[in-house]
Amino acid sequence: MKFSKHFKFSDWPNKDIPSVAAGIYAIWNDDKLFYCGMSDHEIDKNQDKKKYGLVTRLNSHAIGRLSGDQFCVYVANRLVIPTLTQGDLPLFANGQLKLDTLTKRYIHEHLEYQYVLVDSSTEAYSVETEARNGKLFGQKPMLNPIN
Repeated sequence: MKFSKHFKFSDWPNKDIPSVAAGIYAIWNDDKLFYCGMSDHEIDKNQDKKKYGLVTRLNSHAIGRLSGDQFCVYVANRLVIPTLTQGDLPLFANGQLKLDTLTKRYIHEHLEYQYVLVDSSTEAYSVETEARNGKLFGQKPMLNPIN
């Protein structure tokens, strides 16, 4: 199994990812593994959709919205919020600053992803588990390791 090269989130969308496909992905900051995930949920039942699976999952990460996206929540909580200053708080209060915006900016400025397509849920779960427990890349992801 061979993962793709690294792609910058700032270059999203990626026309090379099939519009409907199951896959596993790894998100990196330089050589530090940040997050590993998969998208295969009911892929067979959704072949008729225009976009479904890996492309929609990575798109939700690229957008940076915390609502419904655990990866973005992790980025906001662990990487964005600790950098906020006291001066940022009034900007949140009056709506000039939004956590979604800062999260998207962080993702686009710092993170890259790579992926591999798979044929089955069993394969996807197996590869994701190996990635999250450190066996696949030689390190566990910072944001969602399996201990």
